[in-house]
Amino acid sequence: MGLVHVPMLVKGTRGRSRTVRMLVDSGAVWSLLPEVDWKALGLKPSRTCEFALADGTVIARAISDCRFCYEGIEAPSPVILGEAGDVALVGAVTLESLALVLNPFDRSLKPMRLLLMQLRGGNCTRPQSASLLHA
Repeated sequence: MGLVHVPMLVKGTRGRSRTVRMLVDSGAVWSLLPEVDWKALGLKPSRTCEFALADGTVIARAISDCRFCYEGIEAPSPVILGEAGDVALVGAVTLESLALVLNPFDRSLKPMRLLLMQLRGGNCTRPQSASLLHA
């Protein structure tokens, strides 16, 4: 199966925005913006985290927050502030924040079927579709 790229509108905290072609990587936890993109948005590091690469190498990258928009759906998400040469990635946290899933058959992003547990009198009831949120 080929790689899946999507155009994602990304917004910084100061009202700056730009559309970035991003690789959908549902195996990645957080999204990543290359240096040229996060600097253009005016993002500032809020902390630093360590990440293990596929070959076992551990690297440190700064983290920030921004808003991601895809086909009219918008949500905040943490983002790794990448370096020059890094690939723009959409990770699982951003996909979940947007309530989207990757459809592997047609390689597209689709609305997630959201479930909501109801608690009544301390007893759990069956999961029900949150149809008011998304179908």
